[in-house]
Amino acid sequence: MTRVLIVDDDPVQLRLTSEVASRAGFAAVTASSGMQALDRLRADRGIGVVVLDLVMPDLDGMGVLDAMRREGLSTPVIIQTAHSSMETVVSAMRQGAADFFVKPVAPERLIVSLRNALKLSELEAMVRTDRSRLKGELGIEDLKSRAPVMDRVMSLSAKAAKSTIPVLIEGEPGVGKELVARIIQGAGDRAGKPFVVVNCGAIPSGELEAHLFGKFAEANGGTILLDEVGELPLETQAKLVRAVENGEIETAGTDRPARVNVRVIAATSRRLLNLTKDGAFREDLYYRLNVFPIYVPPLRDRAEDVANLIDHFIARLGAEAGKRVVGISEAALLMLKQYKWPGNIRQLENAVYRAVVLCDGAYLETTDFPQIVALSSGQSAARELTSAVPAPSAPVHIDDARFMPREQGKGAIPDRFVAESGEVAPLADVERELIGFALRHYGYRMSRVARALGIGRSTLYRKLREYGFDEGLESEAA
Repeated sequence: MTRVLIVDDDPVQLRLTSEVASRAGFAAVTASSGMQALDRLRADRGIGVVVLDLVMPDLDGMGVLDAMRREGLSTPVIIQTAHSSMETVVSAMRQGAADFFVKPVAPERLIVSLRNALKLSELEAMVRTDRSRLKGELGIEDLKSRAPVMDRVMSLSAKAAKSTIPVLIEGEPGVGKELVARIIQGAGDRAGKPFVVVNCGAIPSGELEAHLFGKFAEANGGTILLDEVGELPLETQAKLVRAVENGEIETAGTDRPARVNVRVIAATSRRLLNLTKDGAFREDLYYRLNVFPIYVPPLRDRAEDVANLIDHFIARLGAEAGKRVVGISEAALLMLKQYKWPGNIRQLENAVYRAVVLCDGAYLETTDFPQIVALSSGQSAARELTSAVPAPSAPVHIDDARFMPREQGKGAIPDRFVAESGEVAPLADVERELIGFALRHYGYRMSRVARALGIGRSTLYRKLREYGFDEGLESEAA
C-alpha cells in the first residue's frame, strides 16, 4: 500500500485529508510542521507522495520544497493552501510541485491528484532508469527491492563494482541476472563503457567461436556478460579459459591472438559446480569464473517485491498500451503474492501486460488474471471466476437494456445517487449523506456547514434531529 505524507498544521484539515487518502486505498502518514515532514521524508524513502500545506509557522511549504531539492528528495509534492495567487502557483511549480489546489478541495479532486502524481513519479523513475541503462550507468539504487533476501545481493553487487574480478551470477531464469550485471558495471569504474551481452545458448554451433570472440573485441574497455555460460561446448570452453585468464582472443583471419581489456561477468540458470562434477563444464574455467559468486533468489522468496514490481509494470505497460490503469485490487494483489511464479519476474511482467491490455476498468481485478487462477487453483476455478463476470445470457435489444450496478474496484468512490438495489436512491438518503459529509468536511462548524449547504442554522439543526445527527454531536464537535 502506497504511503502518502499529509503535512498541515491545522489538525482538522490534517484528519480530513488523511481520511480521504485512506478511503482511496493509500496509507496516510501525517506531519504537523515542515521540519517534521522533512524528518519523515529522510527516514522513510518509501513515501510515494507528499500533500503539503503552503502556510505553516516554523517552516512553510516553499521552505520544505527548497530543502527537498537541495537534499535530493525527489518525492512528488502536491501543494494545498487556503490562500492562492498566480505568483504563488508559479513559484510552487518552479520549486518542483506536481500539483496545486486551494482548500477545501473535493475528495475526488484530491484522489485524482494523488494518482496522477504517483504515475508521473513512476514514469519519471523509469525514464531515468532507461537513460542510465543506455548509458551504462545503473547504480545499486536501481536494484529496487524491499525483500530482506535481496540485501546480500545488493551488498555483494556494491563490492563487486569496486573491482574488475570475474563475477558469476547464478539464479533461475527470469530473476534479473542481467540487471545485476548492468548494475555492477554501472556502479564501477567502467560505467559508460561498452556492455555486451552474449547468450551462449542461442548461438548456432557453426558460428559460435567467431561470434563469441567477436563480442569480446566489441566489449574492449568495458564489460561482457556471458549469459547461460554453462551451455558452451567443451572445445569452446578451452579457448574461453585463455580469454578470461590472459585477455587474449583468437580472431578470424589472423594467426596471432589479439589482446583485449574486458571485465567478464558470467550468468547461469544451472549450478556450474554440478555441471563441473558431471564433466559438462571445464574445472579450470569454473574456478576462473567463480571468483566472486552472487546468487539471485527467485521471486517466490521475495514476496515483498511483488507489489512494487506490479506498480512499476502497470505504469510502464499502461503507458505503452495507452490504457488508463491506475492500480490493482487487494484481492488480485493477494492472489499474485501467493502464487509461486516459476517464471519469476519475467512471468509476472507478462501476466501484468496481458491483464493491462484486456482489462476494462481502472484497476486490475482477479478476473484479469485467468491464467494465474488456472495455474494456482485449476481450470474449474478459472471458469467459475470468468462465469461470475456479469454478462447477458442472450442478446438484449437496446430498448430492453437495464441498469447494472458497477463493480467497485480498489479505492473506487461509490455512486452516491444509486442504492445497493441498483435503483436511484431516495432523496432523503442522499440528503442525509450530504449533510454528514458537510459536517465532517467543516469539522462540525455549524455556521460554515449551513452556509455551504445554503440553508439557515435553524433548518440545519432540524435536519440534524431528523436524521439522528444530534446524538453525540457535542463530543464530535469537541
